[in-house]
Amino acid sequence: MITTLGLGEFLRTRRSHLRPEDVALPDFGGRRRVAGLRREELAQLAGVSVDYYTRMEQGRVPNPSPAVLDALAHALRLDPDETAHLHRLTRAQSTARKASRRPAPSQRVRPMLQRILDELTDLPAMVMDRRMDLLAWNPAASALFGDYEALPRAERNIARITFLDPASRHLYANWTACARENVAYLRLAAGRHPDDPKLANLIGELSLKSEDFRRWWAEHPVQDKTAGTKRFHHPVVGSLELAYETLRTAEDPDQALITYAAQPGTPSHDALRMLLAWTTPASSGPH
Repeated sequence: MITTLGLGEFLRTRRSHLRPEDVALPDFGGRRRVAGLRREELAQLAGVSVDYYTRMEQGRVPNPSPAVLDALAHALRLDPDETAHLHRLTRAQSTARKASRRPAPSQRVRPMLQRILDELTDLPAMVMDRRMDLLAWNPAASALFGDYEALPRAERNIARITFLDPASRHLYANWTACARENVAYLRLAAGRHPDDPKLANLIGELSLKSEDFRRWWAEHPVQDKTAGTKRFHHPVVGSLELAYETLRTAEDPDQALITYAAQPGTPSHDALRMLLAWTTPASSGPH
């Protein structure tokens, strides 16, 4: 069971990232024995006793109120994703003993998402589930990222490919940023689904096989996968800069459709069109 993957660790890492001057507290100098704020300083900012906060870090407060959690989130300067994660970790801690180990059912791509993939011939697009497993993709995605069909089904996972396939370090011009985003998303997913054994196995495998993953996972980053820009060094057409957007349906928010597009009139737009013209006719079609 993933359980909370460390409510206390999450609080300590966020506390260690803050300095007194970040939260308008006086710093009287001298060497600090710990990085960041002291427990008593954070307790003061959140309006709780030092003993209460200490017991929270130790996992000995069974049901902290939402108001206390919001006060801590404000004191720690958490963003909305991190605040929601804090609430989920606390709920998971209070129900950990009752949690079951039943694996989540395998997902199939939703029919409407598959239709969209079939229609998107000019944009690389894929559908991933909550574990970042690839459920479906179009030929344009194969042209950009490689032949996912050639991978064993168990290895068709975005985070796994990013960290364990050496080619990904060459494909992504900003590999470190992309990899850290994957860690943050898996942390978010682990908080949402603390009793998913397949997700726990993936995190365990990446922690064992990738020093980068293990180091960044210990930082407790939390971030949803929404939108942004990625730069690529593609072996066929060279440099590409593509914007990506993540779309989810209300009926099944665990499935995400991710699309990539280049700004019209840019060299990246021309390069992407050239890449698709060369490669997609030979592709085996939507999967």
